[in-house]
Amino acid sequence: MLPSDAAAMVHPNPAFSLRRVGAMVLRYWYLLRGSWPRFLELAYWPTMQMILWGYINQFMASSSAWVAQGAGVLVSAVLLWDVLFRGQLGVSVSFLEEMWSRNLGHLFVSPLRPGEWVAALFGMSLIRTIIGVVPAALLAIPLFGYSLFDLGLPLAGFFANLIVFGWSLGLVIVALILRYGMGAEGLAWIVVFMLAPVSAVYYPVSVLPGWLQWVALSLPSAHVFEGMRAILFDGTMRWDHLAWAVGLNALFMGLCTAAFLYSFHQARVRGALLQTGE
Repeated sequence: MLPSDAAAMVHPNPAFSLRRVGAMVLRYWYLLRGSWPRFLELAYWPTMQMILWGYINQFMASSSAWVAQGAGVLVSAVLLWDVLFRGQLGVSVSFLEEMWSRNLGHLFVSPLRPGEWVAALFGMSLIRTIIGVVPAALLAIPLFGYSLFDLGLPLAGFFANLIVFGWSLGLVIVALILRYGMGAEGLAWIVVFMLAPVSAVYYPVSVLPGWLQWVALSLPSAHVFEGMRAILFDGTMRWDHLAWAVGLNALFMGLCTAAFLYSFHQARVRGALLQTGE
């Protein structure tokens, strides 16, 4: 018997095995390789941060005097952006809570209809958004001497368009999770930020390259933020931007609703409503 064989008999299960470590790494690699949403999530944050802050830096460097004229422009942008983010997240997280608890199948053996469920998701999203944004907007008054409510009546239009756009994105995320399973869960936290660079949140659309400006102007969010800056910088209400935001929201809501209903129907056919969960 060789000395190595004797050692293996004495210690059949070594305290630390690189082979076992390698096997577990391979297992996790297979999980990652089999889910494109997980791959997307890995590359997403560094890329988005670089693009977003690169455009902010470019805008500030060339237009610092213009920015200084608009008191509260960044505070307003942050708060209104949070309306979009929380509107989308309110729909996605309420849906994910049903998935995590494996309760989705139980809901739909009841008389509950998909449209009623979606309306409830929208209602909960609105409640979450108000709870999250209103205290922050009130706190900005004593801290920075700026009130978001100084935007006046247009604020209601901005709020409505952003939260409706958030609901549309939420429906798309729900549809993707129903289609690809919980591997797409990470999309609930990254999809809305993928649109941040082309939503012109902190800088005007004109800062973007020409080809990217067309992408930006196809989003309701970009028109809302352009309208917000027109009020803060010029004191004028751009009704054209508001009209574009409303029209694009109607289009997006129709397309996203169709995508959701299709994915929901396919999930029912496959029996995924009962099988998908944490």
